[in-house]
Order: sequence, then structure tokens, then C-alpha cells
Amino acid sequence: MENTTKRYWRGLEELTNEAEFVKNSHKEFGDKPDLNDSPSSNITDGSGTHRRDFLKMLGFGVSAVALAACESPVKKAIPYLNKPEDVEPTIANWYASTYSEGGEYASILVKTREGRPIKIEGNKLSSVTNGGLSARVQASVLSLYDNEKLKGAQISGKPAEWIDADKLIINELNAIAAKGGQIRIVSNSIVSPTTKKVIADFSNKFPNTVHITYDANSVSGLREANGGIVPSYDFSKAKTIVSIGADFLGTWIAPTEFAAQWAKGRKVSKANRNMSRHYQFESIFSNTGANADYRTAIKPSQEGLVVAALYNAVAAKLSATSVSIPKVSIDNIDKAATDLVASKGAAIVVSGSNDVAVQNLVNGINGLLGSFGNTINLGSAIPYRQGNDSQMATFIDELKSGKISAVIFYNANPVYNHVRGAEIADALPKVGLTISTNDRADETGSLCKFNTPDSHYLESWNDAEARSGKYSLCQPTISTIFKTRQTQSSLLKWAGLNFDYSKYLENNWKSNILKGAKSWTQALHDGVFETASTNSFNVPVLNLTDAAAKIVKSYSSENKGLELAIYEKVGMGTGNQANNPWLQEFPEPVSKACWDNYASISQKTAKELELSKDDVIEITANGNKFTLPILVQPGQADGTVAVAIGYGRTKAGKSADGVGVNVFPFMGKTNIWNGGNVEIKKTGDTRVIAQTQTHNTVMARTAVVQETTLAEYKKNSNAGQWAAEVVTAEGKVPATDITLWNGHKRPNHSWGMVIDLNSCTGCAACVVSCSAENNVPVVGRQEVINSREMHWIR
Repeated sequence: MENTTKRYWRGLEELTNEAEFVKNSHKEFGDKPDLNDSPSSNITDGSGTHRRDFLKMLGFGVSAVALAACESPVKKAIPYLNKPEDVEPTIANWYASTYSEGGEYASILVKTREGRPIKIEGNKLSSVTNGGLSARVQASVLSLYDNEKLKGAQISGKPAEWIDADKLIINELNAIAAKGGQIRIVSNSIVSPTTKKVIADFSNKFPNTVHITYDANSVSGLREANGGIVPSYDFSKAKTIVSIGADFLGTWIAPTEFAAQWAKGRKVSKANRNMSRHYQFESIFSNTGANADYRTAIKPSQEGLVVAALYNAVAAKLSATSVSIPKVSIDNIDKAATDLVASKGAAIVVSGSNDVAVQNLVNGINGLLGSFGNTINLGSAIPYRQGNDSQMATFIDELKSGKISAVIFYNANPVYNHVRGAEIADALPKVGLTISTNDRADETGSLCKFNTPDSHYLESWNDAEARSGKYSLCQPTISTIFKTRQTQSSLLKWAGLNFDYSKYLENNWKSNILKGAKSWTQALHDGVFETASTNSFNVPVLNLTDAAAKIVKSYSSENKGLELAIYEKVGMGTGNQANNPWLQEFPEPVSKACWDNYASISQKTAKELELSKDDVIEITANGNKFTLPILVQPGQADGTVAVAIGYGRTKAGKSADGVGVNVFPFMGKTNIWNGGNVEIKKTGDTRVIAQTQTHNTVMARTAVVQETTLAEYKKNSNAGQWAAEVVTAEGKVPATDITLWNGHKRPNHSWGMVIDLNSCTGCAACVVSCSAENNVPVVGRQEVINSREMHWIR
């Protein structure tokens, strides 16, 4: 590799030798403080760090941490007289628990010291997640100590005692029930069987209650196409994988599980001489696309036609009936179809579209390939996305018409993260009783009469069913820091039932889940309880003619205008943890940008529109306007403008409010995220994007990037490796043959870190994990711009 003619560059700055990059390439810190800040905020500590930013980061949860492990505020520091049996100073305790929030699930182990949770690890006893974690799960321990959360119940925005709030809520619920009023509970997907039982008990008390489920990143179209479920996918069994707009290694449905499956097919050994082959068709440059063998950039308007063209290509090779669509010229479709047919029975096709017609055709392809019952299991549903878009639309219409008397938002913030959030905000004053259980008075909670904050999951009892018969438990690892209360207890209280949820949970498990197969204590210790389940392999009923007709009507291969591609970031997600500084400073795996969202465009589009990185543009889409800085992203589809969700919070906290813009309203009422009719205009302003892409040097090392092909690797396992040689008096010798310490032996263990780059997807969960493990400081946006980020792992 030393003599290769291929040259790698770390960023566009290096490729084009920009003057600013060349000037700062040899400096320790690459830039100067941001001069765009207001003069009153430019008070620094002498090194360029704004005191405002420093105090903002320092103040995150400080007062909360002081009380974290205590039932009451600490008055005096005194030694133990009777030391708790399970506490040994400096010795960590571990507890099995479960993370299940915002459509994401993981069975976890929680590391605590002196009663304070400090680190999250994966629970390898789970056959579902197998010890895998995402960046957001790793960061969730910091959200526990967020001082922006509500400290207790509120009535009309003012602090109140729980007893007073309960009394008023119970009286109003009873009055509404007596009049036959309609009650709605609105939540994101709930994977807890015991929580669903609580909601059922509440509904029995108030029969006019309906539970509405929606997801900020909806896959309702996929569910509808598969009979109301999200099927299980097993990428480890696939020899050929084709994804059309599904970032299954980054954000789509269950990326932690899918990444582990995908990695199995990429491992090459003496026993397994082959790798799976991965095709990716997408608009943005996603984490999954970066790992694909063949990647094709397409516009959002082409997505449905790509699926239809792939169906016809596969059908032609299998002598099956094709569907009628316009001719589409897209690279790699025929090649992908050839490999899919060659891998029949061990192939998989997925799509990230929320369009039912597109998902029906995807099912048609998988049906031709014999994927159902092999790589796809319709008998074992993934429960992380249960949202029903049509049910949510009906709820909003009823809310606007005044038909609903009471709404309970169970840890849901649709005013912010639903496409019709503004309509919900306008309609809430028409509702007699509004309750939010969110942990803060956020965009939805601030409009509700009652705020009854739920406890953080690390302070709570709960459970989850990640697959049929695959259960896990959640237990508190710390006493409640503030005067919060689990929502399950609140619902039981308001329904006039025993509101000790911990006992309710234990009784439900003993009666309905464990059934004597394992003790409650053992299940709590392990964190998981799994039973054998019988899977069925039904193939969905398809009407491909209608699906193709709808695709032809909705998608076009001739759209020459700009198109908007809205997507979810690997770190920020849907924004429910936006006030977490670890996630704000998390460099996205592809763009390496943090502390902002931006409008990314391709190099060709930037040149055509005479735009440069950091130029601020005004974007008009679906009748709305917003401004964002430009990030030029190689690999993105030409003629597209990509913007991430999860930003633009207004009532989340110091670290989140005012960062970026909220693009949920720009999706349109169909909740299909991508579309045309986009206009952009240069404003003349600039905003520097905090980006770590070129912060690190290679220190003049040779052959940092080493690569080869699978065919060459099969011939020689050292193919692509450059063996360093050192010049000595005897000539050049391998670097491993000489040492500064002749005769030195290492009889004991020697430390080393090795990463299998065929298995690593670049999800960067290790970056946040390292921040937690090593107390890596957050420095803020401006210091990242100054090349002063402190991450140990990059």
C-alpha cells in the first residue's frame, strides 16, 4: 500500500487545499473564537472559552448530583456508623435493568458507585440485544442528572403538591366520565406489557378512554403493509442485502441489533471464506451507505421507482409477472437483482419509506426471493415502532373539533415531534383536562394544565417484551432525585387502585410471565427472562398492481428541481434527549459535525448554486421557511437538500434550546418525509459549523488506510497490509524484528486494543461510552470549532 497511487483525503478542505486549512494545519488549535457572538457574551477565561458556555456546561445537573443517592438533602458529611451491606467505597455495584424510550430498546447493566449510576453497559444475557448499545443509551445516564427537569408536580405552570394535583385530576376525570366524555392517552410506542396492563386497568375505570400511539420516526407504512406488525429481520442469514433508504446500521427500527447481525456476514475466516454483499440506494450519505459495497445516490422522488424497477428486474430473472412502471435508469439495479436471485432464500430487501405502496412492492420482492421464513420473520414482531399514523390523524381531528374532554400525554411531545404539532398546540386550549407526564415542561407539557413528571428510567420499575417471550426487567438504581413519580403509579392512583407499581409489576410477573419457571429474585438479578416461542412464517397478502399504480402517481424519475430529504441522525435521534451535552457534542459518524443541524448538499449542487460551506441559506418547503448553514457533503444525491430532525427545541433546556431548527412541520401531513418543491436562497450570512472532520493528523505515518479486495484476501491473508521496515546497519528489517530492549520478555498480559474494521460500522457509541467511562469534558460548540474537543476516541 505504500506505493499505491490512490490518495485519501480527510475532508474537502484538504482536497481543495483551502487557505484557512493550510494555515491552521500545523497549529494545535485550528480557529479563533466566534466573533459573531454578542459583545456582552465575549467574556472569556483568557484561553478563548466563553464563561457563559463554561458555566452552562458546568451547571448541568450539579445541584441534582449532590442529592443523587439520598432520600433527603445532605446536611452534614459524616462517616457510616452502620455501613450498608451492598456498598463498598471505590467498589462499583452493578444492576440489571432496561432502556426503552423513544422507540429504542436495550437490556442493560448499570454501574453505580455509592448509590449513584455512572455508566451503562450491555447485558449479554439478552438474546435480543446481546450486549449491544447505541450512543443514546450510553448517554442516557447523564440525562438522569439533568437539572432542567421538573422538580415535582405543577398546576397551571406553578409548583404544587402531589396530593393537591391528584385530588383535582381525580375529580375532573370522574366528572368527565359521568358525562360520557372522551379521554385519550397519547404515547410513543410502549414495549412494557405491565404498563399496557396499567393502561387497560385505567381504561376499565374510565371506559371512554382510547390509547393513541405514534412515533416521531414513523414506520406506520411498513406496519400496514405487514398486517399491523414490524417483522423481525435477520441480516446475519443474508448473502445479499439491498436497502433503499433504510439506514439500518444507524437509525432504522433496531440498528443495534441489525448491526450485530450484519457484522456476522462480514467476518472472513478460514471457516467462512465469503462475505455478504450489500447494496445501498439512498439520498443522504448515511452510516449504512458508508458501509455498503455498492452505493447509489438517488433523489427522494426516485425511491418508489427504484423499488419497482428492482422488483421487475428480479421478476424477469425468475420469469415472474412484472409491474407497469416508467423506464428508470439507476446504477446497480440489475447487478443487485442478479445477486439477489443468486442468493435466493438468503437475501433481504428493506426500505425506509413510510409509503404503504412502496412497502408492498418490497414485500413482493422478498416474496419472490423466498425471504419470508428465512431472513424475514413475520411470526416474531419487533415492537419498537407501534405508531399508527391514521389513528393519530383521527385524534388530532377530534381534538380540533372539541370532541375530546381529557388528554393525558404519556411521555410524549407531539407539539414538537409530530408533523401536525402546531394544530395540536392550537387545539389544546379547547380541552377541559390536559395532563403531561413528561419529565419537563416541554413544548407539549407547557401547554397542559397539569404536569405530573415521570421518573427517569434509572429511578423506576418497569419491564419490556422485546420479542414474543423475550422479557426484561427495569429496576431503580437510585432513589428519585426530584419529587417525581412513575406514570404507572399516577394512572393507578387516578383510577382508584393500589398505586404501588413495584408490587403491581412483581405480581404481574409472578402470575402471567414467570409462572414458576424462574423466581422473581433470579429474574431481577439476570435482568432478562426468555421463553421458547413458536414462530409462524406467513407471507403478506399483496396487491402489486395497485401498489405500482400508486408509485407511478407519486414518484417521478424526471424531477429536475431541488428536493428535501429529512432524516434522523445517529446521535441526536428524534430529539427526546436533545438537552444531553454528550449527544450535542457527539460528532456524527459521516459528517463529523456537532452542536448544530445544517442543510447538507452535494459538491455539484453547491457549485451550481454558488454556495460554500457555512453559507446560511433560506429553505422554503411545503409552504414553510427556515434558515440553516450549508454543509457540503460528498456522496449526497445531486439536487437534494438534507436536514435532520431532533433539533429546534424551545423548551428542553440550556443545551438544546435554540440549537438548529425543527423540521418536523416541513414533512407534510402524509408523514412521508421526503419531497420536492423546495427552494433555497442565499441570505449573505455565514455560520461556522462545528466539525471535527480534519482536526486530527496522521503524524506523517505511512499507509494509515489499508485495503484490499475479498478475492485478493482469499489468496493471501496479508493482502493490502503494508509491512513497515526499519533501516539498520544490516539493511532494512521488519519493524517487529527489532526492539529498544533486547532480550526483554513479557511473561504477563500486555494491553492492546484491536478493532475489526469489517465488523465496526462506525456507529460511534464508543465515543459516548468513553466520555462516561473517563469523565471526558464537554467543551461546547465554539471550542469544537477551535479544535479543542476532548474525545479520546474518534
